[in-house]
Amino acid sequence: MSALYEPRGAWRTLETTAAWLLGAFWILPLVYAAWTAFHPSEYSARFDLFAPWTLENFNRAWEAAPFARYFLNSFLLVTMVLAGQLVLCTLAAYAFARFEFPGREVAFLLVLVQLMILPDVLIVENYRTLSKLGILDSIPAIGLPYIASAFGIFLLRQTFKTVPRELDEAARVEGAGWFTVLMRVYVPLAKPVYLAYGLVSVSYHWNNFLWPLIVTNSVHSRPVTVGLQVFSSGDQGIDWSIITAATLMSSAPLLIAFLLFQRQFVQSFMRAGIR
Repeated sequence: MSALYEPRGAWRTLETTAAWLLGAFWILPLVYAAWTAFHPSEYSARFDLFAPWTLENFNRAWEAAPFARYFLNSFLLVTMVLAGQLVLCTLAAYAFARFEFPGREVAFLLVLVQLMILPDVLIVENYRTLSKLGILDSIPAIGLPYIASAFGIFLLRQTFKTVPRELDEAARVEGAGWFTVLMRVYVPLAKPVYLAYGLVSVSYHWNNFLWPLIVTNSVHSRPVTVGLQVFSSGDQGIDWSIITAATLMSSAPLLIAFLLFQRQFVQSFMRAGIR
């Protein structure tokens, strides 16, 4: 029997080693960015344990570009998009899960078709529509194409369908309307799914780059990702210490949130998968 387990043990050791190597390759850019950002520019291309630490790179990056405005724009963007998605996706998912109406299956199939279409395919048409509305170069222009999320509708619909109908019927016997049933029964039971979806949405729209780059032209509407690109390609030159400091600042909110709520992140995704 021991001979049978030896290949399995060797294979598991190989898998573990490969996982550690992949993890090391994945984290190397972040380690380099942290090293370069916290050390003078002359140490950006060489490693020295006795190199002095400094925060001057962050001060220079913060003063060289309006990062305060960029962070505010990103915060307003992800808040607006997430709020709109939660409202629209909840109402649409509840209708698909619990109401009978003509064309329901066809409408839901159209929602699923949207999952197969990459947002980049619709850039030209979205730009043309927003241009006609006259809202280009604004935060709503960045977020409007993403308010109706097919993924959010699908995820919440599948979650709502797992809620026992007995709870729905008991609430209706007590005189609750459909909106009260939704808010008092379905939404509380789907909190882990809401949290998991919220994390995905905030992370995606905080890091989104191509569409904001196309639709924005001024500091008043640029999110932090576009602001970082403009900053790194401007008249600053190639000073990797300042660029990596700005990069760490732009990614710091997501990194801090992940470190603080790592357990809740994992539990939310596990519960969402189980449902």
